Amino acid sequence: MTLCANIPEMSPILIVHISAGTLGIVSGYAAVSVRKGGRLHRLFGTVFFLSMLTVSTLAVYLALFVPPIHSGGAPPSASVSVGILTFYLAATAWMTVKRKEGGVGLFEKGALIAVLGVTVALLIFGLRTASIPKAQPGSYVPFFVFACFAAFAAAMDLKVILRGGISGAPRIARHLWRMCFALFFAAAFFFLGQQGVMPRFMRGSPILFVPALAPLVLMLFWLFRVRLTNWFTNKTVGSAAS
Repeated sequence: MTLCANIPEMSPILIVHISAGTLGIVSGYAAVSVRKGGRLHRLFGTVFFLSMLTVSTLAVYLALFVPPIHSGGAPPSASVSVGILTFYLAATAWMTVKRKEGGVGLFEKGALIAVLGVTVALLIFGLRTASIPKAQPGSYVPFFVFACFAAFAAAMDLKVILRGGISGAPRIARHLWRMCFALFFAAAFFFLGQQGVMPRFMRGSPILFVPALAPLVLMLFWLFRVRLTNWFTNKTVGSAAS
């Protein structure tokens, strides 16, 4: 999620970070485009999962220990919070399909604690930034937006824990929206937040919103198919019969 316009001065960690982010975006687009549940989907999904864990971990490291090099000029606190949130989304999405249906364990409870911590941290950062004299809304509103999103994810985790697990179409939907939001964060940070490293003719172009917002469009499409049509039921019956 972090890039550096001064290529010759890039550190090895930053190079790995950029490479993992690029691989994650490409594999993420591929995973949501191929047949769900198939070999390619599982392959691309695994690559995306590992890439997101790598890029989010390094984003936190760079924000904490290399302050001048962080995402799109955002304050380190924002990069750390979004990095942890991206890691959380990818990890919980992965565990959703790896965990046996109707099961819940220490991982889910630990993830809930982690995302609640992120929520509180984002609220604190937002309130502190908003209290700065003459602070512009653009400097603190994103903190509250991300805090609301993190709180929503925490509420969904709590629901799963209280019910003792999740199964069927809701399980697939949980996996889907969490993976798609992790992809959205990565794509938006790159295509909209790193335009300084792009060719001059692309900077500020509205066309960059297309790849940045595509994960959300694809997410809505698949959520509609999973929750509001017979696609998931028919797919399950077909798999059982084969």
